[in-house]
Amino acid sequence: MHQSGTLHLTRGGTSVVLDTGTPGLPTILYWGAALGELSGDELDALADAARPQRVSGGLDVPARLSLVPQEAFGWQGTPGFSGHRGGSFLTPAFRTVELDAGGHELTVTANDDDAGLGLTLQLTITAAGLLRQQLAVTNTGPDVYEVRSLLASFPLPAGAQEVLDHSGRHLRERSPQRHNLTAGSYHRESRRGRPGADATVLVAAGEPAFSFERGLVHAVHTAWSGNHQYIAEQTPTGEKFLACGELLLPGEMALAPGATYTAPDAIGSWGDGLNQLAARFHAEFRNRPEHPVRPRPVTLNTWEAVYFDHNLTTLKALADRAAQAGIERYVLDDGWFTGRRDDTAGLGDWFVDGEVWPQGLTPLIDHVRALGMEFGLWFEPEMVNPDSKLARNHPEWIISPRGRLPVAARQQQVLNLAIPEAYDYILTCIDNVLSANDIAYIKWDHNRDLLEASDATSGAAVVHSNVEAVYRLMAELKDRHPGLEIESCASGGARVDMGILRHTDRIWTSDCIDPIERLVNQKHTGLLVPPELMGMHVGGPRSHSTGRTHDLSFRAATAIFGHFGVEWDISGLSEEELARLADWIELHRQWREVLHSGTTVHADLADPAMDLRGVVAGDRQSALYGYSLTGSSASYPPGRITFPGLDPAAAYTIAPASYDYADQGQSGLPWIEAARDGTPLVLSGRLLGALGVQAPVLFPEQSLLIEVLARTT
Repeated sequence: MHQSGTLHLTRGGTSVVLDTGTPGLPTILYWGAALGELSGDELDALADAARPQRVSGGLDVPARLSLVPQEAFGWQGTPGFSGHRGGSFLTPAFRTVELDAGGHELTVTANDDDAGLGLTLQLTITAAGLLRQQLAVTNTGPDVYEVRSLLASFPLPAGAQEVLDHSGRHLRERSPQRHNLTAGSYHRESRRGRPGADATVLVAAGEPAFSFERGLVHAVHTAWSGNHQYIAEQTPTGEKFLACGELLLPGEMALAPGATYTAPDAIGSWGDGLNQLAARFHAEFRNRPEHPVRPRPVTLNTWEAVYFDHNLTTLKALADRAAQAGIERYVLDDGWFTGRRDDTAGLGDWFVDGEVWPQGLTPLIDHVRALGMEFGLWFEPEMVNPDSKLARNHPEWIISPRGRLPVAARQQQVLNLAIPEAYDYILTCIDNVLSANDIAYIKWDHNRDLLEASDATSGAAVVHSNVEAVYRLMAELKDRHPGLEIESCASGGARVDMGILRHTDRIWTSDCIDPIERLVNQKHTGLLVPPELMGMHVGGPRSHSTGRTHDLSFRAATAIFGHFGVEWDISGLSEEELARLADWIELHRQWREVLHSGTTVHADLADPAMDLRGVVAGDRQSALYGYSLTGSSASYPPGRITFPGLDPAAAYTIAPASYDYADQGQSGLPWIEAARDGTPLVLSGRLLGALGVQAPVLFPEQSLLIEVLARTT
């Protein structure tokens, strides 16, 4: 920072320029592509150029979108902070008292002595080029101060005119929706106690019709697994911004003197197109010390194979077929614990059911381990059935308003893990099962939203404290059991965020594994989550959630890019059918290192029925793409498909990675015929990205995998 007070932070291809001399708190003048070296004079000019003019009918000192915009300094849009001390001090005036700046980090310390509040803001540009804001407020006054909201604000460029976020429901999470960014505030909230199936993983705003390959776009994400809020706003003065943070319930953050509320991390990304924006999030995940480093085991989950029908003979036979197909991890789903014959009873009684498992889980685990597979087990630690010993013995541990239970969902209620005794009970139960058995993996489910999320005794709101308790519980189990991996499942994909993924090793992307639905779901989940953390499974021929029927090639090609697995009763497959599945598993293993470390890309194709996505290796020497036809094409034969992400100067061969798809006249395509003859066509990355090749004729709901390899001679 030079003496005028304008600061330039830069890292990972991103620049942030701040004016630290604006009233109250610093203001971000610019956030986007790296600007290179800037002189002090240039920084001065940037600050001068950004100062708004006083206008008729306006304030004498025009308000600025500071890091935490405040009404005390004229801000009349959504405030960055709100709260009160016994009904007073509603509009604090935080003023900067100290700045600590580095090359890519700034810490701002501010206070309002009259209101008895201190504020700390830490801005960091990460190695991946993300802008992370960490905000905390401390009560320095003599009595309780209730924080109602603390939001991080991210400015948008003037060209941002369109908003993208997601809606959804169970079995259809992360459905994209768009609208124009106009004057006013667009506000998304989750009040479900978890993000929810209808939650958006981010809110993005960009140039009109921005797409995956082009168009400047910015987005924000809240790294939190509870209630949250997102805002896209344009003020009457033309300020455009995104904001995000936790949604606090009344009284939930009542700070005693000296106490601090630290808001969840707010993280922003930008890109020329959504591919580039998502790549920054993916790189951030991969830079974490807790990111999985070993290959992601191909997983079989038993749920859609047996449901609650736990029979040792059946499950061992399923394990035999899984090992024969090349599966590496076997996960026993719901139904193994006391009283759990269906979903009406047993949750909370985390003891191996002696009637179903008279010798415990050992015979099955030993069988699975002898076949060379890891063993995993399903838990739903935060939930309880009223029909359980736990609920009968400790009704006060159930989240509920005084005197009555909330409306039931899936015949279950939610435990209050913020109660130390409830936390200790669950920790002990899970720890005992893990200690007594060779279990490498937990599928951690969360099958209902929270309603009336109150402590049964005090009536106080408990969403925030329960999210923190879940984080602690997962961390403690991993500390006691080194190497343990945890999957975040929540009725499928209802808890997908960077907060839960600090403690887990993948998410279950959706309970719907119909490949038509999964193409959309995985594409938009991938705006935040890299493929190696996304559970993608091959389901049975007929989807249990949609009734659609699909060939193995389509089901497998849709799942192959992520943390690959099988959700299907394969025990009755013929040897030929099992061999075909084994071929797909082997193909995944051949490409796994690239798929789980490379850059995910999506092509912008004009025909909405045509979908092309892929992963390009970090060195851009190889790439695997999947071309799918989701419906009947507008043209016949269809048009070209292009391949984003390649090195423009490199020469590549292009060929089908598998011929396991319906042959409908591909013999007329020179690039496929040449590959079959052993002399694949060679094209530059520039031509493959700009012109591509003629798409093969496929039936609707069919896929073809295509490998693109740099020419070595």
